[in-house]
Amino acid sequence: MALTEEQLQRLKQIRVFVLDMDGTIYLGESLFPFTKGFLSRVKETGRDFCFFTNNSSKNREAYLEKLSRMGIHIPPEKMLISNGVILEWLKEHHPGAKCYVVGTPSLLEDFRKAGFVPDAPDADVVILGFDTTLVYEKLVTACDLIRAGKPVYGVNPDWNCPVEGGFIPDCGSIAALVKASTGVQCEFFGKPSPHTLAYMLRETGCRPEELAVVGDRLYTDIAVAVGTDVTSILVMSGETTPELLAQSDTKPDLVVRDLEELGALL
Repeated sequence: MALTEEQLQRLKQIRVFVLDMDGTIYLGESLFPFTKGFLSRVKETGRDFCFFTNNSSKNREAYLEKLSRMGIHIPPEKMLISNGVILEWLKEHHPGAKCYVVGTPSLLEDFRKAGFVPDAPDADVVILGFDTTLVYEKLVTACDLIRAGKPVYGVNPDWNCPVEGGFIPDCGSIAALVKASTGVQCEFFGKPSPHTLAYMLRETGCRPEELAVVGDRLYTDIAVAVGTDVTSILVMSGETTPELLAQSDTKPDLVVRDLEELGALL
């Protein structure tokens, strides 16, 4: 594809690409055939990359293991996740708080490692995650706490998670159910929260104009960079269709078919 002069200049400034995972480098358990070639191309051009996923059903260790199975070996600091964003914020704003986390065992373990009790029935704070182990009793407890006035936060706002064969309900859908019951809308972390963009910049050490966020979702991957000097790059290999892109008010700085096409532009 032909780039405008502005797009070319933006790409030249990029020092680090923050890559989404589901729908961007793989789908389910299938690595896209062009992913490794793109990562090599980034390195060849003197740039770097890291990964960021909103998927709060797993922790950093699980993603590092999954990437390793796919033949991608990275140090832990290159695997960023929405769990880390909310935990960093909670340490500052709710230090030592007892939490009730609607989440998988992996998410609860991240809270324990960070020094938080994750399953307190008399919690100070309610946390909603992408819970693939969700049972009705968790919802009842969470909603009771919220009705009692406890603050509620969502780890990531995604409605659905792309998997082989379609989509499954994600954290945003669980939060919508909780809101329907309690009338309370949680504050979300993960992309596109400003908390997440600040986290990315801190972890990479980049200035905004040196960072590019690459992903397949307009309302998370692209929206996180809107109104900033961070470059947003939409790949059409996941959730977004041409129709959704045309209808959306959220516009990326660059649209490519997939990482293979992006690599050819570097």
